Amino acid sequence: MRTALLQLTSSDDPAENLVAIQQALAEAATEGAGFVCTPEVSNCVSQSRTHQKEVLRQETEDPTLAGLRAAAAQHGLWLSIGSLALKTDDPDERFANRSFLIDPTGEIAARYDKVHMFDVTVSETETYRESAGYRPGDRAVLAETPFGRIGLTICYDLRFPYFYRRLTQAGADILLIPSAFSPVTGAAHWEPLLRARAIETGAYVLATAQTGVHAVSRGTPRTTYGHSLAVSPWGEVLADAGTAPGMVLVDLDLAQVEDARRRIPSLTHDREIWGPDV
Repeated sequence: MRTALLQLTSSDDPAENLVAIQQALAEAATEGAGFVCTPEVSNCVSQSRTHQKEVLRQETEDPTLAGLRAAAAQHGLWLSIGSLALKTDDPDERFANRSFLIDPTGEIAARYDKVHMFDVTVSETETYRESAGYRPGDRAVLAETPFGRIGLTICYDLRFPYFYRRLTQAGADILLIPSAFSPVTGAAHWEPLLRARAIETGAYVLATAQTGVHAVSRGTPRTTYGHSLAVSPWGEVLADAGTAPGMVLVDLDLAQVEDARRRIPSLTHDREIWGPDV
């Protein structure tokens, strides 16, 4: 399956971002892609809760989701919407960070809410409390497609290897990790962690990323790392999008998944280990 990874510099304007993604989907289709992936929060990159409350919508009313479902159907594509920031009915008014897998008829084949929240202090000047604005999901999601079984994850999930082991032991051949990574942690950890997840699981890792300085109408601008990566089941980097917005293409061959797991069958070698403090 020819796959396109779309690297974006989304703004805090969902309508503007939708147009950019629709144009990219048309380009990917002309390049022969049958599966296209977008990054985390493709519809709106914003650190202003006030702005988000004004522009975000619930899933059933979200114009980005509706527009991208229509585009997937128009071009006959499988589409991973890395994630959308969406309103919920939660009493505390926290949003959902929700990924969607869309089939070539435009139907929603799977949805996944980000489980692990990015609550970290990267430096004295860079602090994130994702759980203050977003409520976490509570379940892993595995989706069946004609070209492989796909495990849906988002960004900070990357740092929890057991999550990917569970997905692959349940049958995942392809792991999606759409992200909006910090430049500091990206430079230090992005590629090593992605390659580690591929090596540990013998699965393809497709990690689409936001990149650059994101235009905002209010609040503090955000900068993201870029470097969307496709990694083989043996841990080889097949494509790196660098730091500019754009698209990279990669051809997936599930025979490589089977070969990697035959050579190193570690997914079947788990043992319970108990120590004095466990």
